Amino acid sequence: MIEFVERHTALAVVVGSRAYGLQGPGSDCDRRGVYVAPTRAFWHLEKPPTHLDGPAAEQFSWEIERFCLLALQGNPTVLEVLWSPLVERITDDGKRLLAARQAFLSRRVAETYGNYARDQLNRVASRRERTGETNHKQAMHMIRLLVAGAHVLRTGEVLVDVRHLRERLLAVRRGEVPWAEVDAWAADLFRELADAAATTVLPDQPDRVEVDRLLTAVREGNLS
Repeated sequence: MIEFVERHTALAVVVGSRAYGLQGPGSDCDRRGVYVAPTRAFWHLEKPPTHLDGPAAEQFSWEIERFCLLALQGNPTVLEVLWSPLVERITDDGKRLLAARQAFLSRRVAETYGNYARDQLNRVASRRERTGETNHKQAMHMIRLLVAGAHVLRTGEVLVDVRHLRERLLAVRRGEVPWAEVDAWAADLFRELADAAATTVLPDQPDRVEVDRLLTAVREGNLS
C-alpha cells in the first residue's frame, strides 16, 4: 500500500518546526502528503485508503478527497499543507490543489484555530495544576496557533513560517519566559483573534462548489 501512495502522490511538503522556521540541530523533518487514487480504484468493493503513514519517513498522507473534507472544516494542520513553503514534490494535480487553496478558507478558521489553541492551553494548565510542571513546547505551539489564526483572518493567507517570532517563541519553548507572561500573551492573542474574526473579509462558509469542481476534474483526469 505504501508503494500505491508513493506512485500517486500529488503533493508532498515539509511541515512542523522546519516549515515554521523554529528548527534546531536535532529537529525532525515532518512531512505531509496528498495522493490521488486512480478513479477506477473506487469501483471495487475494497476502496483505496483515505490516509496512510508514509511513504517518506515522518510522513502522513491523505487521499485527496479526505484531505479536501478536512481542509473545508478549517483544520489548521491540514491547511498548513497548502501553504507550506517547503514543497518536496508536486504534480499537475497538486498544482490544481494549490491553485484552489483559497476556496477552503472561511470565517470558521476563527473557531478551529481558537479551539486548537484553547485545547493546548487547557492541557498546559491542567498539567501545571496536577504536577507543577509546564509543557513549554505545547505552550509555544499554542501561541503560534493564535498568531496564525489572527493572520489568516486578516490576510486570507495561512501563516506557516513564523521566523519573525523565532527568538520569542523559542524562549517560551526553553522555559525562559515565566508562565504568567505566556498566559498574558495568550490572553492578548485570543482578543486579537476575536477582533480579526469580527472584521475579516473571509466568507462565512468555504467555497464547496469550487472544491467540488476541483475534485471532479481530478477524478476525471485520473479515470484512464
